[in-house]
Amino acid sequence: MPGKLFRGSSPRSIDPKGRLMLPPEFRDVLVARSDAGGFMLTTYDGCLVAYPQPDWDSFEEQLNRLKSSSRLVRDFKRLVLGGAEEHVCDNQGRIRLSKSHLDYAGIGKDIVLVGQGSKFEIWDQTRFSEVTSQNFDGLAEELSESGIDLPI
Repeated sequence: MPGKLFRGSSPRSIDPKGRLMLPPEFRDVLVARSDAGGFMLTTYDGCLVAYPQPDWDSFEEQLNRLKSSSRLVRDFKRLVLGGAEEHVCDNQGRIRLSKSHLDYAGIGKDIVLVGQGSKFEIWDQTRFSEVTSQNFDGLAEELSESGIDLPI
């Protein structure tokens, strides 16, 4: 879906009630990409991943077309579809994260929201630091094989 995209990262804190205030830029993208700013939040890759509702609907349709003959595919669908929860921000721009989502992503108090184009991720701050501090040797070759020339 063309239009506004999620970009950048934003450190945030979870309040004692498990609520997270989304940055205004992310809320604006949600409103632009879906009716009433609704979105789905699911589990994957050690973090939480948020899709505006229309993008989620398209993704879920693709997942449901997957043949479930392999255990790996069935387990992946269990993780992603089973971990999906519908959200809409309250009047203050907050969402309440469920205990199962907090537990899956290892989220304590400090988190980082990370824009990923048509979706965004919610990471525990320590986990995110570990992921982004890794050595990216070999990435340029992998990107080149995909037809991407990274000019940095």
